[in-house]
Amino acid sequence: MQVFKFGGASVKDAEGVKNLAKIVQRYPSTHLLIVISAMGKMTNKLEELTWAYVKGDEKAHQLFDEIKAFHFDMISTLFEDRKNPVYDDVANTFVEIEWLLEEEASDSADYLYDQIVSIGEVVSTKIVAAYLNLAGTFTIWTDARNYIKTDNNYREATVIWDKTEQEIQKHLPTFLDKGVVVTQGFIGATSENFTSTLGREGSDYSAAIFCACLNAESMTIWKDVPGVLNADPKWFDETEKIPQLSYHDAIELTYYGATVIHPKTIKPIQNKGIPLYVRSFIEPDAVGTAITGVASPLPVASFIFKINQVLISIFPKDFSFIIEENLSQIFNILHKNKVKVNTMLNSAISFSVSVDNDDIKIEQLIKDLSETFKVKYNKGLELVTIRYYNQQTIDRVIVNKDVLLEVKSRHTCQIVMKDKTQNP
Repeated sequence: MQVFKFGGASVKDAEGVKNLAKIVQRYPSTHLLIVISAMGKMTNKLEELTWAYVKGDEKAHQLFDEIKAFHFDMISTLFEDRKNPVYDDVANTFVEIEWLLEEEASDSADYLYDQIVSIGEVVSTKIVAAYLNLAGTFTIWTDARNYIKTDNNYREATVIWDKTEQEIQKHLPTFLDKGVVVTQGFIGATSENFTSTLGREGSDYSAAIFCACLNAESMTIWKDVPGVLNADPKWFDETEKIPQLSYHDAIELTYYGATVIHPKTIKPIQNKGIPLYVRSFIEPDAVGTAITGVASPLPVASFIFKINQVLISIFPKDFSFIIEENLSQIFNILHKNKVKVNTMLNSAISFSVSVDNDDIKIEQLIKDLSETFKVKYNKGLELVTIRYYNQQTIDRVIVNKDVLLEVKSRHTCQIVMKDKTQNP
């Protein structure tokens, strides 16, 4: 039994859906579970719709019309028969958003986000499942919210593993015996049956959850890259594919911000010793990257870039030492504001962190910190993480940069820097 995950780039248009069907047809017609993301950039569009609705912006209706038009254009290209049930099925799914938009937003923004943005995955999977059936692959569509059970922490829900495993093992094996099963990534449901989401790009994690609970033989993530590369092609002209990667290195790379795999993906499959393959949907015959329990280090240095960083330096107002009590208070404030630390460094009288810039979160964070501490910060910075670094790799990334912070461990170096042309 195998689990495949296809992201938004693989189903961004009708040709992508057709290509997905061709890949699926290369494999057995049973015991295959396919987890699919929202199509193309629809998650971004649905987020935009959510925030417009929350703010009471009339633009919300226009955005919703654009989202519906995109999907129905896709459907009309894939299904010539206008009587195909997928037309009504998708229309009925969009009604869930229409009902929300008819009333003013009164629930929390995070709750509304999950109810609206999750529709992208639901619609995407309905279209793909219908097309697979049309193309001759017997396919069963099923709702991930029936299986992945979470708490009520909307937008970053925590999976309740015992209930999730129980529901998956109770129902899905029977479906998998009959054909290919298509379900959604990114989404789950609370005990009250309200939709929850697992965090942006959470479809990889969803696939790993299904994989672990079904004791699958393997999991494959189909991407628009040939495998796991040692750097993002947006940053480096010359990149190398890493043919084999340990679970440990994969966890390290995703933790530091490598976007090819969601950070939470590795642990569930590592616990079960299930291999993860990253392969190209553009070249499905290519080997890709295997992530397993292999203990060997990476063959090349790997680079992870994060832009739009804020470096926040925190000092006691009385210039006393930064001690455990201060750190505990600082991390409580970070947790309260849901701000993730990308790197940190402390000295006798200061503690510095680099975090992703989010104007609303950072403004409140600095306000909260300033009640107890003296705070300085720099915006518009870059953070580069080098796994298996040496001086040559460090020199490669700091050309024309001012280094503001550098943290090294045995295998990893992190550098916060700004462009020398940038205003001080």
